[in-house]
Amino acid sequence: MTKQEFREYAKNRMIFLDGATGSNLIRRGMPGGVCPEKWIMENKQVLIGLQKEYVAAGTNILYAPTFTANRCKLKEYGLEDRLVQINTALVAASKEAAGGKALVAGDLTMTGEQLAPVGNMDFEELVGIYKEQIHCLEAAGVDLLVVETMMSLQESRAALLAAKETSPGLPVMVTMTFEGDGRSLYGTDAVTAAVVLESLGAAAVGANCSAGPEQLAGIIRRMAAVTRIPVIAKPNAGLPSLNEEGKTVYEMQPREFAEEMQAIYEAGAAIVGGCCGTTPEHIACLYDKFGKLPPAQVGRRPSGIRYLTSERKTVAFGLDDPFLIIGERINPTGKKKLQAELREGSFEMVTRFAEEQEAGGASILDVNMGMSGIDEKERMLSALEEVGGVSQLPLSLDSSHVEVMEAALRRYPGRALINSVSLEKEKFEKLIPMAEKYGAMFILLPLSDAGLPESLQEKKDIIETILERAYSCGLAKEDIIVDGLVATVGANPRAALETLETIRYCKDKQLATVCGLSNISFGLPERSYVNSVFLTMAIQAGLTMAIANPSQELLVASAFASDMLLCKQESALRYIEYAGTCTGGKPAPSVPHTAGEGESGQQTPHPTGKAGGEKAAAEDTPSTAVYEAVLKGNRNGIEQLTRRALEAGAAARELLDTYLLPAINQVGELFDKGKYFLPQLISSAEAMKLSIGVLEPLLSVDGKQEQMPVVVIATVQGDIHDIGKNLVALMLRNYGFRVIDLGKDVPKEKIIAAAKEYGASIIGLSALMTTTMQEMRHVVELAHEEGLDARIIIGGAVVTREYAEEIHADGYASDAADTVRLAKRLLGLDGKAEGDSHGKE
Repeated sequence: MTKQEFREYAKNRMIFLDGATGSNLIRRGMPGGVCPEKWIMENKQVLIGLQKEYVAAGTNILYAPTFTANRCKLKEYGLEDRLVQINTALVAASKEAAGGKALVAGDLTMTGEQLAPVGNMDFEELVGIYKEQIHCLEAAGVDLLVVETMMSLQESRAALLAAKETSPGLPVMVTMTFEGDGRSLYGTDAVTAAVVLESLGAAAVGANCSAGPEQLAGIIRRMAAVTRIPVIAKPNAGLPSLNEEGKTVYEMQPREFAEEMQAIYEAGAAIVGGCCGTTPEHIACLYDKFGKLPPAQVGRRPSGIRYLTSERKTVAFGLDDPFLIIGERINPTGKKKLQAELREGSFEMVTRFAEEQEAGGASILDVNMGMSGIDEKERMLSALEEVGGVSQLPLSLDSSHVEVMEAALRRYPGRALINSVSLEKEKFEKLIPMAEKYGAMFILLPLSDAGLPESLQEKKDIIETILERAYSCGLAKEDIIVDGLVATVGANPRAALETLETIRYCKDKQLATVCGLSNISFGLPERSYVNSVFLTMAIQAGLTMAIANPSQELLVASAFASDMLLCKQESALRYIEYAGTCTGGKPAPSVPHTAGEGESGQQTPHPTGKAGGEKAAAEDTPSTAVYEAVLKGNRNGIEQLTRRALEAGAAARELLDTYLLPAINQVGELFDKGKYFLPQLISSAEAMKLSIGVLEPLLSVDGKQEQMPVVVIATVQGDIHDIGKNLVALMLRNYGFRVIDLGKDVPKEKIIAAAKEYGASIIGLSALMTTTMQEMRHVVELAHEEGLDARIIIGGAVVTREYAEEIHADGYASDAADTVRLAKRLLGLDGKAEGDSHGKE
C-alpha cells in the first residue's frame, strides 16, 4: 500500500483496528516471562485463531505481533540473531489470519534503551535499529507500518525517519502513550506530538494504551484540532485490577467499552481499536456502533495557522496574530567571551542567553554556532541539548553550512525553523528538500549567488522562484516565512520603503514575514530610535516576527504597543504585563501563542538554607553555582564547579546540606508540578551524582563514612522494562541510600536472597506491564514467609496505590522523587536534617 492509497483508503470512513494481543494470548496459554515472539512462532495457530476472530469482528488493520521484535528486545532472550526469521514468520502468520480481508501492519515500539543525553544510545544507532526491523517487515510483505506505545517523541521521530529512509513508500501510523497529566513520560503534550509527527510524514497519528476511552478523549480532541491526517485512538478497557486468583483483569465489558468510545468518536478519531484488556468482542461491539458512520465532523487544523515546536511546547501563529520575537543572542558573531567559552566546550552563556530571552518575551530562539576554531556541527548538536534543557521554546537553526543544518534538523526533537534558504545554488537545491524530509519550516531569504537583489522586482522574482521550488517539493505557504531583507537606509534612502513593500506583497499572498532590524540603522546615531520606529511601521504593514534582542526595552515595548493599537488578540494584556516589567514588576510573559498544555521555562530559585538568610543565599558565589548546576542539570561543568566551591572555602558537608540537597528537592518539586519532565529530572540527578563523587571522600562522621540504609531494587520477573527503575535507583543514591540494583526480569527468590545478604531496609519493585505486576504479590508473599522486616515499595506505569494495599506492600510511589520521600518516611528519616541522610553508596 502506498501513502496515496492509504489516504484514499482512510477517506470518509471509519477504520477499525484490532484489540489486545498479549493479554489474550496469555488467556489462551502463553505463560508469563517467555519471549512472546518465540512462543507465538511455536504456537502459531493460537495467534492465527485470535486474529481471525478480530477480522470477523470487523477489524480492517491487523497488527502483526512484531511489537518487540527489534534487536534490543530480542537480545534480552538471546534471540537477536533470529531477527529476520522472527519478523518474517510473525508477519506471515498475521497475513494468513487476515486472509485478504484485512491489511497487516508491521508493529514497532520503543527499544527499552534510552537515547543520549538521558541514556547511552546514540540517535543514529536507534535509527539503524529501526531500519533493520523495518527492512524485514517490508520484505515480509506488510501493507503499512505502525509505531505504537511510544513514550518519547524523539524515539518516534527516529522510527519515522528510519521508515522514510528504508521504505519511503509505506504509510506509517504513529501512536504515543500519555500520562494522567496529558503529557508523555518525557513531557511531550498531545498537540506537540501531533504537529511534529504529521510534519515528519506520518500517515495518521494518535494515542494508544494510556487509559480508558473517556480519559483518552481529551488527548484525541487536541490532536484532531491541529492535524489534517486521520487521528487514531486505541484505548484500554478501563483500568486494570486483580481478581481473586491474583490475575490482572480489565472490568470494562465490550458494550460498555463501545458506549464510552462515543466520546472518542466525537473527539475526532477516525481510526479506532482497543489496547490492554480488549478482546474480539470489544472490537465487534465497536464495529456495530460505528461501522456504518462517517468520521465525526469536528474542527480540524485551521487554514493559515503555522506551528513551530520544541519537544514539549508548540507555538502557533497566524498572519494577524500578535507579533513574535525570535531571540538573536545565541550567536558568537561579535561576542568574544561567548567565542572563548565555545572553544572551551562551555555552554554557560548559551543557556543563560536562552533563559534571559525566554523571560524577556521571545517566542522562538535562534541558535547559531558559526565561528572559527571549533567543530561547528558538534557544538551545534551540543547547543541543542543544552538549550533544550533550560528552555521549552522552539528553535530557529542557523548555519551557513548545509551539513551542519542537516545534522541539527535530524537531531532536533521538535519542528524547527531553518534560518535560512536563499537562491544560492547549494542552499536552494539541498535545503528545501531537507525541510520537507525533516518536517521543518524555513525562512526564505531573497538573495541569489549574484548577491543582494538590485531592485524590488528582482527581490519579488527571487521569492517566487524559491516558492515554486518549495511547492514542488510538497511544502505549503504555512511552511515558509519570507525575510523582508532589510538594507541600510544610510546607503539607500528607500531601504525602509522597499522592505515595507516586500512585507505587504507577502501578506497579500498569505505569506508570513520576518526581518532582522539592525541593518536599517547602520552608521546612524541613536540607532535604537530608528530600529523601533521602523519596527512599528513594519508591524502595521503586516510583519509577523523579527529576529531581535528581547532585552531591548524600547524595541519590545514598541512592538507590543503596536499590537495593542492594532487591536490584535490578547495584545493589551501582553503590553500591560510588559510595561509592569519595565517598572519593576514581574518578568515579561512569553507571547501567548502556545498550543500545547503546561508552562514553559521558570525563574531559577536559589537555596535559602544558608546562614544569613535569603539575601546571603542569593549571592552569586561558587557554592550557588553548584546549586544552579544541579537545578539546570549541568553535567558537563558541575565537577569543576564543585572543586571551585571547595577551593573557595566551602565545606563538603555545607555544599551537600545547603546546596545540593535543596537543589535536587527543588527539581523534584518542579517535576511534581509538571514544570520539569523526565529528561530534566535525569540530567539533574546525574549532575548531583557527579558532584557527590567529588565530595564523597570529604564527607565523614568521626572519621568514618556515615552508613545509610540499603535498598534492594528490581524489575520483577517477566518484565524487561527498567526506565523508571533506573531513575529511582539514581535518585535514591543521590540521597545517600546504598542501592543494590538487581536489574530487570528478576525472580522473587533472587530479590529476597539479596535483601537478606545486604540487610536491606527497603525492597523496591517495578513493573510496567499488567501481565507482570502480579509478580509483585509473589515477592511480598515470599518476604513475609521468610520473616523479612524490610519495607516493600512498589511502582510502575500500571501500578496503583490500591494495588499496593491489596497485596500488602508497605507503600506505592508514583515516581522517583516520591520514592525518596516514601523511603525516608517509612524508615523515620524524614525528620532528620537533609544533610544527615547522605552516606556512602
